[in-house]
Amino acid sequence: MKFENLRVVVTGASRSFGRALAVGFAHLGAEVYVSARTVEAAERTRAEVLGSARDRIHAFGCDLSRPAEIREFAARVGEHTDRVDLLVNNGARWLDGMDLEATSDAEIVETIESTAGGTVLMVKHFLPLLRGSLRPDIVNMVAVRDAGGASAAPGGAHEAFWAAKSAQAGFADILARRLRPSGVRVFSLFPPDFSTADPRFAEWDGIDPGGVAADDKLTTQALFECIVYAVEQPRDCFIRSFHFEPR
Repeated sequence: MKFENLRVVVTGASRSFGRALAVGFAHLGAEVYVSARTVEAAERTRAEVLGSARDRIHAFGCDLSRPAEIREFAARVGEHTDRVDLLVNNGARWLDGMDLEATSDAEIVETIESTAGGTVLMVKHFLPLLRGSLRPDIVNMVAVRDAGGASAAPGGAHEAFWAAKSAQAGFADILARRLRPSGVRVFSLFPPDFSTADPRFAEWDGIDPGGVAADDKLTTQALFECIVYAVEQPRDCFIRSFHFEPR
């Protein structure tokens, strides 16, 4: 197991890509600390894992729009381990595109706080554990628009979602510059709309990367492999971002 003893934190791990990340790293041998808005949702991810990998997943509840819950999440992870080798900021509050005036203030604020503010606070409160690692990495899942400037997500995302993602991208850029001298690498993924087909789990059964047609969406497996590739590189190799062209 090539990631044996790697300590990984994944937010937004109750479904789709976050869940696949958590399970994927567990099957590679890592100890994975996953969060979702409720501990019950995070526990469902753990319960669906097969074999010994289940024992390597630890579930926590953490609403990323609530600073106190982020602080508590970091503190509780710190009770289990003295370091974190990889922090994956995957959690984000999705908000469907709609009339801006028809959207409640609470929905707008929660979307921005959980996606942008949540990412900033996750980094802030996990930095002490990251600095305890000999190989600290941070991965941010950002999103892109298509060439015409339209939302690349199904149905189109709300303006507040794009505002939050733009803030997240800006934060990741300056963070990469400021943390690099201390040895903490920061990677960002900018995928278009991609397939979130559930692999059940981590062996990616039924997916043949060599058989993907030109008009098929980018797969969860491909994104996971990009993260694995970046993390495996020597420490003097710094890959700031992965940008994907929409199909």
